[in-house]
Amino acid sequence: MKKIIIAFSLLLTLAVNAQNQRFIYEYRYSIDSTAKDKPETEIMFLDVVSKGSRFYSKDIFESDSLMTASMEKQLQAGNGEINFSGIKFKGKVVHSVEKTYPDYSVRFFNNLSADEYMVQDERKQDWKILPDKEKTGGFSAQKAVCSFAGRKWTAWFTTDLPIQDGPYKFSGLPGLIVKIEDASHTHSFELKGIKKLPAGYEWKSTKEKERFNALVTVTEAKYRKAFKEYLADPMKSEKQMLAQGVEIQEIDDSGKLVTQDKGKKEKELKMKNDLKKQNNILELDLLK
Repeated sequence: MKKIIIAFSLLLTLAVNAQNQRFIYEYRYSIDSTAKDKPETEIMFLDVVSKGSRFYSKDIFESDSLMTASMEKQLQAGNGEINFSGIKFKGKVVHSVEKTYPDYSVRFFNNLSADEYMVQDERKQDWKILPDKEKTGGFSAQKAVCSFAGRKWTAWFTTDLPIQDGPYKFSGLPGLIVKIEDASHTHSFELKGIKKLPAGYEWKSTKEKERFNALVTVTEAKYRKAFKEYLADPMKSEKQMLAQGVEIQEIDDSGKLVTQDKGKKEKELKMKNDLKKQNNILELDLLK
């Protein structure tokens, strides 16, 4: 992965106005506890505007944009069957997080099989700010700790950037979180760069995007129940759709659409085996 060039010359401007900026984080994670020595990385964007922020994967966003553009082009050409061959799909972190200002309420979006959930997460981090200070990524930062979602976290925040936000669901400190890591050192977010948002950028909530199935809006407690049901039967929602006569298609590694019944048993077995390995997910308390 190419290193992102850190552009902190915007510090003075950001100190005056941290809005309309894209904060670029590197997310390092090991969701399989038996492979802690082989962490994966993904670049994440935290887009900040006056009404709130949105945190999402750079690769997933780019792949979705390419797929949408290709689909629109093929539909305009009158193609009866959409083909995404030639598009290289990247990214593994499919969830995203939105916060609304000034209350910093959290909306979490994630797919469980064929269902997409929007979770209203009312939990807050109970931070303890410590006197420790260090230079992090060119910023003067101070240490804070909290317990959240089954993990103990250590964060470093800077008041040089006057926004009480941070990566993922983290917020509530008197400055931007520039680095945060859990006690097991298997999940961490670190600020790697800052950019102004592109000209004409329009912040749109994920809940407003077009989708085939209705968005499932739940509380954090109900999502926890749905997540456990998903672990027990990861293809439950797809089976229900098939029983209703809905034809489900998905994209294979080459970018071609394939019908759901092709290799269904093999897919279900693989999904269950893969989920068993995911015993160190970010929100560890979901597995309890």
